[in-house]
Amino acid sequence: MRLEGWHLIIIIVLALVLFAAPKLPGMARSLGQSMRIFKSEVREMKKDGAPEAKDGSDPVEGTVVNHPRSATTDNRPADGNDVPPPNRA
Repeated sequence: MRLEGWHLIIIIVLALVLFAAPKLPGMARSLGQSMRIFKSEVREMKKDGAPEAKDGSDPVEGTVVNHPRSATTDNRPADGNDVPPPNRA
């Protein structure tokens, strides 16, 4: 006689009923809470990914502005980038 998948499931269910019967309601409650939390998180993720059509507003577009040109420590004019000068020893 070979044990198949459904045989193992029956054995596991019987073992749970016999040995873990007092803990089954708590386990079921915990599983229900976990599923509820999972569903709400999935719902939130779907809501975050959907565009908001309620406002009727378009996404805001802007331009990148460099820092104002200023003199560096060696009195060379800066080019507006945030790259530090090379260290020379």
